[in-house]
Amino acid sequence: SAAALCPPGGVSGAANGPSVPGAGSVSGVPSQPMVVVWEWQDDQGFWRPYSGQVSAYIERCLPPRGQRLAGAGLTSICLGHSDPSLSQYLIDIPGLKQFRQDTGKTRSVRRSLFAQSSGLGSGVYWEWANDEGTWTPYETRTSILLEHSYQARQGTADLGSHGYNYIVDLTSLSQVNKSTGFRRQVRRQCNLPYPLAPSGPPSGLLSGASACSCQQCLSHSSTGPMSSRSRHSFSSGNLTRPSVQSSGRATTAHPTSVYSPYPRRPLSVGSVSWGSPWLPPTAAGHPSPHPSSSFNGMRLVKLLMLSCCVKSCAQRPEEVIQRYMEVVVGVPDEDCIICMDQLSNPSTYELPAKEDRCPVIEPDTVGKFIKCGHTLHMLCMLAMYNNGTKDGSLQCPSCKTIYGEKTGTQPKGKMEIYSISQSLPGHPDCGTIQIIYSIPPGIQGPEHPNPGQPYTCRGFPRFCFLPDNAKGRKVLELLKVAWMRRLIFTVGTSNTTGEPDTVVWNGIHHKTEMMSNLSGHGYPDPNYLDNVLSELASQGITEDCLRAHS
Repeated sequence: SAAALCPPGGVSGAANGPSVPGAGSVSGVPSQPMVVVWEWQDDQGFWRPYSGQVSAYIERCLPPRGQRLAGAGLTSICLGHSDPSLSQYLIDIPGLKQFRQDTGKTRSVRRSLFAQSSGLGSGVYWEWANDEGTWTPYETRTSILLEHSYQARQGTADLGSHGYNYIVDLTSLSQVNKSTGFRRQVRRQCNLPYPLAPSGPPSGLLSGASACSCQQCLSHSSTGPMSSRSRHSFSSGNLTRPSVQSSGRATTAHPTSVYSPYPRRPLSVGSVSWGSPWLPPTAAGHPSPHPSSSFNGMRLVKLLMLSCCVKSCAQRPEEVIQRYMEVVVGVPDEDCIICMDQLSNPSTYELPAKEDRCPVIEPDTVGKFIKCGHTLHMLCMLAMYNNGTKDGSLQCPSCKTIYGEKTGTQPKGKMEIYSISQSLPGHPDCGTIQIIYSIPPGIQGPEHPNPGQPYTCRGFPRFCFLPDNAKGRKVLELLKVAWMRRLIFTVGTSNTTGEPDTVVWNGIHHKTEMMSNLSGHGYPDPNYLDNVLSELASQGITEDCLRAHS
């Protein structure tokens, strides 16, 4: 929607913009007037704000401050009541999840606090024009920086401090790529003001919960969202953030001119004699010596390369459903979490074509999962399964319990593992594990959004880093399982750039900076290893998987 352009005020500020406040903990009592911004997490780990209107609506739906949820009170909020364009979306407040009813897609949401003086109290936010002809909001902290510079009557705002390779021209309202000079339009929007944060204890539905259910955003004390210096991982050299918004044309840039906050692959890598096995660490906790090469004081050894291939499931979809669900005789007075209709009513999904010797699931058949016990229409679950990877596994849409071995839609590629003698910040007592993911462009398979169409691979190879200690090696072994199960990446639409049919991260976050934390996706981050272990567990990848393969 085209909102009127608000006139600048007379606020003065420093040349580099304000000290942008991070999202506050929901349990903290602000020392200055704060506003509440509800945000959702995109596929690359960025937090995108809901509008002030939607944020205010969510706040109104929460129970009174200081009261806890009791009985069958309100636990989900339909965003369509506030914004008709969001009619398919529900917010699960206890789990801090956004649920899309027509696809079953879930995303994390969080409740953040920002200073009322930041411009959010007046409903001001900034957007950039994507290649689909629509507008994408900047991250809240970046929007605050732009508004501060605009109010201070500065001609430009440099987004480098936020990890973006862009300057925004506030006179022509355009964003300029500092490497290529490519411009795209930006705009300043005025919507309903974000709601003021009430004083007192938090809502009962939020008590005991972090502001973000995604582990990597938790603060070091696990009591609130992380600051902008310790955010989600992504590869900043790819097309999954505003710094590489596609220009709609092919471009060829010199390798040294491409913005890349992570250290480039050392030039000596290509000349190292590879093939050494990963030996167990010594008693002191350091890896045993390997044949190595050095570059600028960094010793590198290639340890392993894994190729990812596509596997298929021989089981019929109906057989998978009936393997992990059992029919409920007495239908409970509940709603199906997929179609949101009462279980006593038949599922509205169409029956699949009948095959010989294939069990039939009727529209009125209600089933429950054999372990977690959650009930829903079995035909709805069959439709969700047929819309996924059809890998022989199921995941309960309510509690996310995984049945079978979950796999994803990651395209073919390779995962290379290296040992580097240099220590990571925060891990001075060990070396570094470097992971290099390489995925070439290709054609989408039947498990992808647009079968038969090409997909792009922006920013590959992608470089990631782990400390070479016991916990870091444990994470590495689990990441190897995730890679082989095709769960690290997927093919979809970048919510940051709007580019469709491209390879994007799939919710298991990686650290892509080695010796710095310019973008917030580097070290030190003392909670990262525990957080990524939790993310892997949510995909069904735990130590049990390692024991099963040993």
